[in-house]
Amino acid sequence: MTDPLRKVREAALELPETAERLSHGQPTFFVAGKQFAQFRDNHHGDAKTVVCVRVSSLDEQTMLLEADPETYSKPAYMPSWLSISLIGEDVDWDHVADRIATSWELAAPRRLLEAGGR
Repeated sequence: MTDPLRKVREAALELPETAERLSHGQPTFFVAGKQFAQFRDNHHGDAKTVVCVRVSSLDEQTMLLEADPETYSKPAYMPSWLSISLIGEDVDWDHVADRIATSWELAAPRRLLEAGGR
């Protein structure tokens, strides 16, 4: 069994200038003071283990929710974000890491992106 928090932490902290701290009691990852990922385990008793990431638009969010409702959901209190399920043996950790990196790119300052990003 893979430890989901460990995998999320590895993917997030390998990105430039990231930091982890608790936000609302959840392990949360920041770049230049902006949140780009949050790990949630049974958040408010929802029985889900997910990572919440930024999306480029509500259209992207809707498309992903419709394409794979078993993997994606809308996170509570984060209307323009997406939750990715981390439960089960078939979690595609490369995909999760890529979505975390994409979320980092959406939050990172221009200077990091111009320096080569991730």
